[in-house]
Amino acid sequence: MSLENVTTLGAAEVGPATDSQQPPGRLWLSTFARNRLAVIGLVVIVALLLFSFVGPLFYHTDQIHTRLAMETLPPGKGRPLGTDDVGYDELGRLMVGGQTMLEVAFGAAALAVVLGVLWGAVAGYVGGFIDGLMMRIVDALLAIPALLLLLFLATVFRPSVPILILVVGVTAWLVPARLIRAEALSLRSREYVLAAKTMGVRAPTIIFRHIITNSIGTILVNATFQIADAILVVAALSFLGLGIAPPATNWGAMLSDGLNFTYSGFWWLTYPPGVAIVLTVLAFNVVGDGLRDAFGLDSKHG
Repeated sequence: MSLENVTTLGAAEVGPATDSQQPPGRLWLSTFARNRLAVIGLVVIVALLLFSFVGPLFYHTDQIHTRLAMETLPPGKGRPLGTDDVGYDELGRLMVGGQTMLEVAFGAAALAVVLGVLWGAVAGYVGGFIDGLMMRIVDALLAIPALLLLLFLATVFRPSVPILILVVGVTAWLVPARLIRAEALSLRSREYVLAAKTMGVRAPTIIFRHIITNSIGTILVNATFQIADAILVVAALSFLGLGIAPPATNWGAMLSDGLNFTYSGFWWLTYPPGVAIVLTVLAFNVVGDGLRDAFGLDSKHG
């Protein structure tokens, strides 16, 4: 069997280690499209991305200079969602906060998935003592309460978008590492992997070309849940006062500030960021469920 045939055989089984062959791209796409909740979730995600990143190009507001004379104005003409406690336009603030929230969520999820996939794929493929050592490190880190570690890192480093991506990402890679390690343990005994090893293909090539490529379904599903989790983590840190310093903001910080005026009747300071957080997390979760069904994965892969 030639190396080209081995590569073709491995690529034909892109997806998780299941008993049945992974359906072709069109089939899993049609399966995803039949999931109405997943499609709605995808539409919501696209709408939120357009709202956050394209919206400010059409709805211009000053999100740097405070205007105390216009503080806590109710929704009205020229200000659809009113103003906050320092005079910022709340709708414009929601757009700016969405940019920060989504940038950190996507960046942290990408970092967590890359670290977790590499760690888990190497551990699962190599096996033996190295696998045991690498997974004991993962178990030890999982034993540390994630919120406690996040609070420690957030207080040590001055919060900014890159720092939040790093802090959230380095605490979230453990779950994808365990998932991909389980996939690698199964995939390394497949015929095309054994054939590649027999032909002298180097381990890094096998890991990237066969192990990681054939785990793409699990990786994509986990990535969507990682984004949703990152949004909740950023919101929690901001709610505890460990978010990005003003004038920058995110939905968690807006919600935290708005709660101070709950009993004043300023509903427009709490409902918009709260609804945005809930909608975003829910959208990514239902998209993840749709991808999981499309790839034919078990619930454990979520």
